[in-house]
Amino acid sequence: MKRKTLVLPAVIGLLTPVLAACGGSDGGGGGGEAIVVGTTDKFTVSKEAPAPLDPAYAYDIGTWNILRHTVQTLMAQPRGEGEPEPEAAESCRFTDSGNERYTCTLREGLEFANGDPVTAEDVKFSIDRARSIEADSGVYALLSTIELVETKGDREVIFHLNSPDATLPFKLSTPVAGIVNSKDYAKDKLRDGVEVDGSGPYTLKAEMENGALAKIVFTKNPTYKGILTPKNDKVELRAFDDADAMGAALEKGDIQVMTRSMTPEQIDKLSASSGGDIDLVETSGLEIRYLGFNTTAEPVKDAAVRQAMAQLIDRGKLITEVYGTQAAPLFSLVPAGVTGHTNSFFNRYGEADRGKAEELLTEAGVTTPVKLTLHYTTDHYGSATKQEFEQLQKQLNDSGLFDVDIEGTPWETFRPAEMDGEYAVYGMGWFPDFADADSFTAPFLDANNMLGSPYDNSEIRKTLIPESRRAADRLNAAESINRIQDIVARDVPVLPLWQGKQYLAARDGITGAEWAINSSAILQLWELGRGVTG
Repeated sequence: MKRKTLVLPAVIGLLTPVLAACGGSDGGGGGGEAIVVGTTDKFTVSKEAPAPLDPAYAYDIGTWNILRHTVQTLMAQPRGEGEPEPEAAESCRFTDSGNERYTCTLREGLEFANGDPVTAEDVKFSIDRARSIEADSGVYALLSTIELVETKGDREVIFHLNSPDATLPFKLSTPVAGIVNSKDYAKDKLRDGVEVDGSGPYTLKAEMENGALAKIVFTKNPTYKGILTPKNDKVELRAFDDADAMGAALEKGDIQVMTRSMTPEQIDKLSASSGGDIDLVETSGLEIRYLGFNTTAEPVKDAAVRQAMAQLIDRGKLITEVYGTQAAPLFSLVPAGVTGHTNSFFNRYGEADRGKAEELLTEAGVTTPVKLTLHYTTDHYGSATKQEFEQLQKQLNDSGLFDVDIEGTPWETFRPAEMDGEYAVYGMGWFPDFADADSFTAPFLDANNMLGSPYDNSEIRKTLIPESRRAADRLNAAESINRIQDIVARDVPVLPLWQGKQYLAARDGITGAEWAINSSAILQLWELGRGVTG
C-alpha cells in the first residue's frame, strides 16, 4: 500500500481537504471497540492546579480539547475556523446596530447527560460563574466585554456588553463559556479533580496514575443535541510520557491515532515513507511560539535589551536547525493566514544583524555581555523545545553581547512560576482561542492577560483593542490590528519566533482523520470512525 499524506489547505474556513495520494476516508461506523488516540499532553492535578478540567479554570490546548468533547457551548466552529454556528443554541444574533447586545435561543429539549434540562438559567450561571471566580489562569478575560447576562423564560439568553465586541460569537464557542449544571459546580469555587459533566457529544471517564490523567474514555452521549455528528461510539485518549513511546504504540497497533506532539523526526519519517499502513495528516497551523518578558525584571526591563534580542535572533536558522519544513519564521503576534497579519518585526529589524543589536545596547548605555536565563517547559510543547532553546542560547552567546543560560522546568511548576513573575525571559506557545486576530493580541496585551505580564500600553488597551472589536467585518479591523503589531515590535513585551503546522497520524482503517485536527490544534475526535482506507 502506498502511504498517503493528507494536506489540508491554509485558507481559514476552506473545509475541503486536498488528498495528496490515492485513497479516501468516507464511511466509517460508530460501533466496535474504542478508537484509541495517543497524546503527549500532560493533564495533572496538583496543589497549584487542583481543578484542571473546570471550564472556569482550564486554559491550555490539552484541557480545552477534553472540554470541547464534553461541555457544550452556545456556539461552535465545526471542522474549520470559519464563522461560529449555533450549537447548544438554536439561533444567536446581535440585536442592535452597535454590537453591544447579543441574544441566543436554546435548542428545545436540550439536556445534560444526566437527564436534567439545560435552561437559560444554566447558561447564565455558567458565564457568571467563570467571570466571578476569576481563576488565576486568566481565562475569564475572554468574557471581559460581558456586562450582564439576562434570561427570558427557559430558552432565551441576552448578553449586554460594556463595549462593542463583534468577536463575542467566537468567544461563546470556547470552553470557558461551556454550560455546566449548578448541581455539579459550585457558584463561587472551582471543581477540584477531573470529573466533567455537561451536555456535549460525549461523557467522560478518567483514570489517574501518580497524580496525572493516564487515560480518558469518551463515550457517545445519547441525549446530545447539537450540530456535531459523532462517527464513533467511544474514543479513548491515552497519555504518553514522550513521543517515542507514543510512536511505538502506533506502530504496534496499540493505538490507532497519534497527535500532538510528534517529534520533527517522526514527522519527517512519515512524510518520506512510501509504504506501510500509517497515514499522515498535515494542516497549516496557527500555533505560534514566542519569548515572553517580565518587563519590570532585571535585566530585560530596559527595552533596548529586548530590542537587541529581536535584532539578533535568526528565526530562519532556528527553524532549519530544529524544525525544518514543519515551521515558518514569525515576525508578528498575528500569524500568516489570519486577517490583519503584518510582518512588523521584520519591517522594524530586518535580517538578524549583530552590529545593529550592539548599537541598540550602546545607545541605551547597557553593559555587555547581558547576563540572563531563558526558561522553558520540558514537557508541554514537545521534545524539540530543549533543542530550540539550545539554538537560541547559541545565537545570543555567539554574538558576544549576551551571556545566556537556559533552564527547563516541568509545566506544572513552570506555568505558576511564569505567572508569578519569577522569570525574566521565558518561552511559551500559543494556540488561538479562535481564529481571529483578537485572539493573538488581547490575551497577551490587555488587562488581566494570560501571561500575567506587567506590560501596559494605554493606546493598545484603551483605544486599539476596543476599536478592533467594533468591526463586524474583520477586514475593517486590520488598521487597528496592524498598529498593535507595530507597537509590539517597538516595545517587545513578547518576541515572536515561529508558526507551526499541525499533524496527526492514523492507521489504515480509521476514517475522518483529515478532519480530526485543525489549524488551531483543536482535536475533533467525533470525526473519527472505522471503515476502509488505503
